[in-house]
Amino acid sequence: MRAAAAALLLVLAGCSAAGDGNGGVVVTTNILGDLTRAVAGDAVPVTVLMRPNADPHSFAISAQEAARLERADLIIHNGLGLEEGVARNVGAAVDAGVPAVAVGEQVDPIRYRGAEQDGEPDPHFWTDPRRVHTAVEVITDRLVEHVDGVDEAAVRANAAAYLERVDELGRWMTERFAAIPAERRKLVTNHHVFGYLAERYDFEVVGAVVPSGTTLASPSASDLSDLASTIRAAGVGAIFADSSQPDRLARVLADQAGVHVRVLPLFSESLSEPGGGAPTYLDMMRANTNTIVDGLGRN
Repeated sequence: MRAAAAALLLVLAGCSAAGDGNGGVVVTTNILGDLTRAVAGDAVPVTVLMRPNADPHSFAISAQEAARLERADLIIHNGLGLEEGVARNVGAAVDAGVPAVAVGEQVDPIRYRGAEQDGEPDPHFWTDPRRVHTAVEVITDRLVEHVDGVDEAAVRANAAAYLERVDELGRWMTERFAAIPAERRKLVTNHHVFGYLAERYDFEVVGAVVPSGTTLASPSASDLSDLASTIRAAGVGAIFADSSQPDRLARVLADQAGVHVRVLPLFSESLSEPGGGAPTYLDMMRANTNTIVDGLGRN
């Protein structure tokens, strides 16, 4: 009996409880992962679940990755309905007692207007550097709060240095977008993903090929026809398609519009692999800004 009890204690001692301090920080999307790594530096191990060029709405994780979520010191996720493929896994880990922060809920989210989710919060806050500034502050505070033994001074120094770069990005984007006349600041995208950028930098979102905030929706023939008419009336010269998604629908729409409309790729919801044009958040936003200026700023 004593031997059996001792063996049971050994087994229990070898088991990891949820959020027991052995799993580091686990981040769902690669954009948030890049922000978190910039803040954490070498002070905290960071695992990012979403692969480069993946779709945050539909990516899924393995059983091993789901188990890692339940061993994490802290889960950082976007929330607001973005990570549709892993929401259940995140919820299970939270139910098991793992601390988590839904960053999108902390950055004063705007709401969709006219999309299928009219009135619901828009999760795509990272297209606004000011909200990313807030997100970095939230991530920093949660790391310090929930990760035992973290070097707070190092984390906050990393955050301060990175925030300077985010703020500089915002100023640079303002300067670059000044090259686009007000009457040309009209965006048509694959789906509704640039609402925050439009609000910050005075663009008009004319419409989207998929009239939704998620890539999992599909447009009807009447949706495409209505948007084509809007494009003709507004004189839009470019449609911006996600670089990680097929642009077939955008090209169909360009054909239906009956005018010359270029289809240009943007890194809207995922970072790329190294060398792919957008390996970091800062790289992604600079690449997108240059593409938008090229697409809308010239005759």
